[in-house]
Amino acid sequence: MSNTIIRLLVADDERHLRKTFSLAARLVGYETIAEASNGNEAVALYQQHKPDLVLLDINMPVKTGLEALEEIIALDPDANVIILTSLADQESVDKALELGATNYILKSTPIDKIKTILTEFKQDFLGD
Repeated sequence: MSNTIIRLLVADDERHLRKTFSLAARLVGYETIAEASNGNEAVALYQQHKPDLVLLDINMPVKTGLEALEEIIALDPDANVIILTSLADQESVDKALELGATNYILKSTPIDKIKTILTEFKQDFLGD
């Protein structure tokens, strides 16, 4: 089962960050199936694609990441969502975890550490 590809949705209003996180994920065996630039798109693409994991920025236009997270969890209580944040705002991170996020990643995290976090998620998800 370790050959199974994790299907990923990356939601961030900054294109270069979507590409960076997609690259890190691809390097550890994920496939980015969709990218969203705001919270509304994230919810719609989640409904359409039902990805295995969502990387979701907290601060986005139209609908915040916390609002999108709440809607995604309402649609699918078993959704796997890792919050992305540029600020170590513990209150927002705590709120995201309370709403159902499985983890969070600071955007300033080095790519090797991001790969490690994604590898650990993949191992847990696949039961390796």
